[in-house]
Amino acid sequence: MELLDKLTILADAAKYDAACTSSGVDRGSGRGGLGSTMAAGCCHSFSADGRCISLLKVLMTNRCIYDCQYCVNRRSNDLPRTAFTPRELAELTIGFYRRNYIEGLFLSSAVWGSPDHTTEAMVQALRLLREEYGFHGYIHAKAIPGADPGLTRQLGLLADRLSVNIELPSEDSLTRLCPDKRKGAILAPMAQIRDGIQVSKGELVKYRHAPRFAPAGQSTQMIIGATPESDRHILTLTQALYDKYKLKRVFYSAYMPVSDSALLPARQDFKPPLLREHRLYQADWLLRFYHFRAEELLDENQPNFNPLVDPKCSWALGHMEFFPVEVNRADYEALLRVPGIGVVSARRILTARRCGPLTFEGLKKLGVVLKRAQYFLTCSGKMLEGLRVSPDGVLRHLVAQERPMLAQGAPEQLSLFEQTG
Repeated sequence: MELLDKLTILADAAKYDAACTSSGVDRGSGRGGLGSTMAAGCCHSFSADGRCISLLKVLMTNRCIYDCQYCVNRRSNDLPRTAFTPRELAELTIGFYRRNYIEGLFLSSAVWGSPDHTTEAMVQALRLLREEYGFHGYIHAKAIPGADPGLTRQLGLLADRLSVNIELPSEDSLTRLCPDKRKGAILAPMAQIRDGIQVSKGELVKYRHAPRFAPAGQSTQMIIGATPESDRHILTLTQALYDKYKLKRVFYSAYMPVSDSALLPARQDFKPPLLREHRLYQADWLLRFYHFRAEELLDENQPNFNPLVDPKCSWALGHMEFFPVEVNRADYEALLRVPGIGVVSARRILTARRCGPLTFEGLKKLGVVLKRAQYFLTCSGKMLEGLRVSPDGVLRHLVAQERPMLAQGAPEQLSLFEQTG
């Protein structure tokens, strides 16, 4: 098969993997080396220095020994199969880099032969890139569950970021849809990567030139909507992954119907849950940067997010006893709980109020989104002049702000809300 045909097949097969993120790592490049040495990232993402960057996103192979019902590359699916050799992949990456098409590589793979065989091929490709071609750009590689720990370590020493896809939110769903996979086999490399990163950091403190193991950390991905787990179940699992395995990111991928299996939602009239995916990303942001916990956002009485408003607004409307917050006295943690106030604007508020009391006009200049925050704030003990507050009224105003997105992602809920309002 021609190399271009292989690229067409294996790049298309990789599009369902959403676990792309900026690396957040600076890899030094010696004289004659290739690749950006600035903190870089993935396809159409933004690096720490504000650049929009891209990378080659492909599979090593789409030949697979597993028959996961939700996966387009499952062994029972009738589609063209191919694989890169390590040399082909390395030369393709370097060729694209020299033409300024890409700044890095995102390498995943189906499992061909065995996890060890597949990981060995990935290691060989990355070793050619790093050692023979002198490539120092960003590389994100997928660790293969079930592979020998020694091979996973080699992969981590060559890549900037590793990821292990947890795939489905529960062991029951994994057993039902992926009979060849086990939860323990997925979590084992996660633990190994976590420990390897910790050991590597300790070695770098003692020895400046010690090899770095996955310096940009690890991430994972979950498929949303293929199985019946609630948002609460998914977010609780996410919280546990952050706490136990020190992940940098958890990615959520709305299920796209690629199979007619009776175990999955029927293709007919199925709409990918894109709004639900969006709400989970918003909640994930609250866990990582706003000091929320999963159990605060959802509980047994409310196991799924309100599609009409974002999770932070939903939490605020359910905890009106916490508001209004006095902007001239509230601490950083309390400010972060206010809809319309982000991490940057909260820090600006703490700095600005040292010079004098803040007003609503001053908050607007600091970047606070007043059309949301005005319902939950006071300045010097006063709310915005002329404002009338009730939970129902606030909800109606917040929904109106998200109307364009809701009209596409949740038209039924929006229509019902408007009729009953």
